[in-house]
Amino acid sequence: MTGTRVIRTALPAEAEIIADLHLRARSTYYPDGVPQADFDWGEAWRESIARPDGQVLCAVEQGRIVGIASFRVPEGAPADTVKLFQFHVDPDHWRAGIGTALHAACTEQWRADGRRTAVLDVHADNRRAQAFYARQGWRPDPAHPPAADDHHLFLRFDVPARE
Repeated sequence: MTGTRVIRTALPAEAEIIADLHLRARSTYYPDGVPQADFDWGEAWRESIARPDGQVLCAVEQGRIVGIASFRVPEGAPADTVKLFQFHVDPDHWRAGIGTALHAACTEQWRADGRRTAVLDVHADNRRAQAFYARQGWRPDPAHPPAADDHHLFLRFDVPARE
């Protein structure tokens, strides 16, 4: 229900909930199981949420986190470039507009922060995400063409100027 959807900054206490959503979403495109499934994703998300140079947004519906996005300026990148490191929607809530709303919130934040370009890498087998990003205006990053042995595609997004 979009009437009760809120997109806000994630809280440190929500790291385990976010980690669970992250793993459930990633498991949909790793047929042999999620790499690093034994990794402490809760701690990784706590660190992402606490980073002063990054941001984690979450989409909340009826009090439940149903989408997450993590981004920051990557090391060595121009100050007007941001990298979308994680972007996941709870698989039980796919095709409900959550990803589109969350992406719009990211874009608005990037614009407010003076970012002109966003980059990301997406798993080559994650066709659903690739189609989603294409609908949002992402395209292959000409600075990072796919390598034959790489399992990721590198995409680029031109952050639209304020109208």
